[in-house]
Parts: sequence; structure tokens; C-alpha cells
Amino acid sequence: MTVNRLFAFGFGDTAAALARCLRGEAWEIAGTCRTQEKQARLRKENVSTYLFSGQEAVAEGVLSGVTHILVSVPPTADGDVVIARAARAIAANADHIVWIGYLSTTGVYGNKDGGLVTEADPVSPKSERGKRRARAEADWLALGECTGIPVQIFRLPGIYGPGRNQIASLRQGKARRIVKPGHVFSRIHLDDIAQVLAASIRHPRAGAVYNVCDDEAAPPQDVVAFAADLAGLPVPPEVSVEEAGLSPMGRSFYDETKRLSNERIKTELGVRLLYPTYREGLKALLDQGE
Repeated sequence: MTVNRLFAFGFGDTAAALARCLRGEAWEIAGTCRTQEKQARLRKENVSTYLFSGQEAVAEGVLSGVTHILVSVPPTADGDVVIARAARAIAANADHIVWIGYLSTTGVYGNKDGGLVTEADPVSPKSERGKRRARAEADWLALGECTGIPVQIFRLPGIYGPGRNQIASLRQGKARRIVKPGHVFSRIHLDDIAQVLAASIRHPRAGAVYNVCDDEAAPPQDVVAFAADLAGLPVPPEVSVEEAGLSPMGRSFYDETKRLSNERIKTELGVRLLYPTYREGLKALLDQGE
């Protein structure tokens, strides 16, 4: 039996969801984390882990036998730390690496004033975070061309799932209904990200770029109100962006608005979303006690 080996740089929620999605197949799972506490927890879950702060070079042996690589570590002002510290090890193991997935952000598109965006649209980031991601995307695609390893880019909007959703925020007293007229966000459930990644692993295409989002971009205040009604919790009052006292980072999420097309993940990868909108996703999370 052929054993596939997934290595995740930054073993977080998305890598864990992908590992669950691949469960039952012949996979070995490994990755990096930043603390010894998380390393110990992941090893109890049969995930081989390596401490990685982004400052140390990755030894070639760490990727020995690895067939698939997932990258979710965000770039810094100096560039992509995984490229900087692991490119040599990746190139040395290129003969058996058949897929690299880089998790990016839809922020690379910049502001589209609510217009529809497809993967054919050029990147035009306005925020510093978006600019860093765009540079990192280019670096990963260049590494793929140099090594012959198929690299895929996955552009993600707002992610929600167990423990990170509007119902949880409402219960914690943290949810607010911040309103900016005409503003919408796209979203994606963690399990749908995992199934998109798994579909791409089955059908790799070098240089492919995918918008990974659900079918309905929606105003954030509407999502909070729906979550409150669903969970039987008080609906927070509306507050304007100007009155919300947001940090510069928080305010930046309201500086850009766009509607994302997800046709490519459906037509090219054959994905059928588990949660086509936030309504189905939040209902499932409530049923699951999450």
C-alpha cells in the first residue's frame, strides 16, 4: 500500500481539518508548531511535530518521504519565512513531493466596491497584509516552477468553524453588529476548506489558484443577528464603523468589500459545499454544541 505523507507548515485548525478529511486513507500526518505544549498535544493525536519559529533552517531530513505540503504560516515584512527557511529542503526532496498548497487570502484582490471577483482578476492589494500575501503567492509559484512541484494557491476569506464563529462570540459577549452600508464579507466553513484541499490533492494542477468561499457574501451584522436568533440570544444593537472604536487592523476589514466567485472549485475540483451559506454552517455548529 502506498503511504502518502502530509507535512503542514503551521499545524493549525485548517491542517487538523484536512487531516480529519483524509482519515481512513493511507496517510501519515506531520507538521510544525511554535510551542512545546502544542507539540505534546499534537503528538498525542498521532501527529509528528517539529518546533519551528521561522528563524531556523529546516533540515532536509525533516521532509524525507513527504509527498504533500500545506503552508499556512503568514509572511512577515521580510517575506515568506517558510520559503526562506525551507526552500532548500523542499528542493532536495522534490522527487517525491507531488503537491504544495499555499493558504493565502482574498485580500490580494484589494477593494472591488462589492463587485464580483474571479480567479482571473488581477491582484491589486491595498493593505500591507494583502501585499505581503501577493508577494508570497508569487514566490511559491516561482518555487514550483523551479522545482517542478505542482503548487496550488487557495485564497480564503473569513473562516469560521468550531469555537470560532458568531454563536461562540455572542456567548462570550464579544459579538458586535458593526454596520457599514453596502459592505459584505465572504466566508467559508473550516470543513469546506478541508474538502477543497482534499479535492485538489486528488487533482493537482501546477499554478492553480482557487477562491475558497461559500455561495453568499453577506453583511456581517446580518450574520450576527441570524446567529443570535438561532441560539436564542439577545441581538446586539447596531453600531456604525465610525462609532465602533476599531483598531487599525479591525478597521482595515471594512476598507475593502467584494463578492467572490467559487465556480472554479465546483467545476474544476467537483466540490459540493457542505455549508453553502453561513445559515447551514451556523445551524450545524449549534447542533454540534460548537
